[in-house]
Amino acid sequence: MLRVGIIGFGTIGKDVAQYIFENKAGNVALISILVRDLGRIESEYPKELFVDEPDQFFNQNLDIIVEGAGHHAVQLYAERALRSGSDFIVSSVGAFNDQTLMDTIMGAAAESGTKLIVPSAAVGGLDRIAAGAVGPLDEITLKTSKPPKAWMGTIVEQQVNLQELTEPVCVFEGNARESSRRFPESVNVSAALSLAGIGLDQTKVQVFVDPHINKNVHEIFASGKFGEIRLQIQNTPSPNNPKTGYIVAMSIAKVLKNLSTNLMIGL
Repeated sequence: MLRVGIIGFGTIGKDVAQYIFENKAGNVALISILVRDLGRIESEYPKELFVDEPDQFFNQNLDIIVEGAGHHAVQLYAERALRSGSDFIVSSVGAFNDQTLMDTIMGAAAESGTKLIVPSAAVGGLDRIAAGAVGPLDEITLKTSKPPKAWMGTIVEQQVNLQELTEPVCVFEGNARESSRRFPESVNVSAALSLAGIGLDQTKVQVFVDPHINKNVHEIFASGKFGEIRLQIQNTPSPNNPKTGYIVAMSIAKVLKNLSTNLMIGL
């Protein structure tokens, strides 16, 4: 049985914990959850699961650590997790728009014999994209569209009036490195797609606010020696955090199941 720790107890952390306790994440045991402030935690789970001291968290012989707390958590803890002997599942993949950070983390993984694991999360087709990249790939484009409520509290509020929007508006067009930097909570999919394919600087991205939709929509096009792929994903937003969707935690649970059981699907 694999020993699992979670960093963060927001939308993703709570859902991953629930899937583990419901035995939907394979042969794993949830050992610890690292939070910022124990005094703010309200949960039906045992209190001893929660810690707010990183030293205590990382000294529990964890096999796998799941990050569900944003870019800053990746910057603070990814290297430490890998050097502690734990594999690291990252949901905030957009943090790797910082190439120095990426190089440091990959160096730590190589030196420690551990793995940095990027789940499909909100995007789909990463297995096909990664396979096609052997070929090589010629082009990857991503169009991300989300309803206005998903952009509240982000930089997009400075660009458009979300309350009065009546038609779709493109709020960004560029590459994946810049999109993941500009929208750290909302376009992590562009970074995941880039790591699977042709890189952050070559992956083209458009970002839309669309008042006519109620799901987070990602449209992918890739071409190369393998052929072409056109894929549209519609994710149901989490009611607690419309910037992300249910599928992110589900995807992490699937990774845990792959790593802890004898049947591996979709690698």
